[in-house]
Amino acid sequence: MPSNRAVLVVALLAAIAGAGASLLFEPTIAYRLAGTTVGQQVLDATLKARAPAPPAGVSIAEKGGIVPAMTLPDLDGKPVAIPAVWAGRITLVNLWATWCAPCLKEMPDLQAFAAAQGDAGVQVVGIALDDAAAVAAFLRRHGITYPVLVDAAGPADAGVRLGNPTGVLPYSVLVSADGRLLKTRIGPFADMGEIADWVR
Repeated sequence: MPSNRAVLVVALLAAIAGAGASLLFEPTIAYRLAGTTVGQQVLDATLKARAPAPPAGVSIAEKGGIVPAMTLPDLDGKPVAIPAVWAGRITLVNLWATWCAPCLKEMPDLQAFAAAQGDAGVQVVGIALDDAAAVAAFLRRHGITYPVLVDAAGPADAGVRLGNPTGVLPYSVLVSADGRLLKTRIGPFADMGEIADWVR
């Protein structure tokens, strides 16, 4: 007859295997877990542990610290200095690409949230890790009007500098009015209500 300890070990292993299988076969559970604070902390720690070291000299944003200064072009090719351009307003920065299905799914909610905020609330800014022409065409086709900057995906792109070393998209950060990184989010928002809750 097996000991109580052996039974507990087998039960624990079965529970872990069951949880892993449910995440694999039922991705909505993974999305729900990713939507929690604890889930985000686990995701963040896991991804950072697996991430390659950033190139020498690349500054990475840390929660509570000032976002590293960088310059990115807007869709007209005009250089935009961040975070200086966002000074005075809380900013939700969303990194995305036209080939990223979860990114595209959340964009109407980001657009609705941006419109609801008006000129005095939280501003929404996109950073597309993509081709500028493809991005401009997508935004026109889907009525996205919040500002979008462009960067090339790579080991020192804007996402990496904003604390996303593995390049998972979508990826969002909340930047304070004085340029500090307040929080990060890996993965898509479920809806506009979740965006509003996250920004609070």
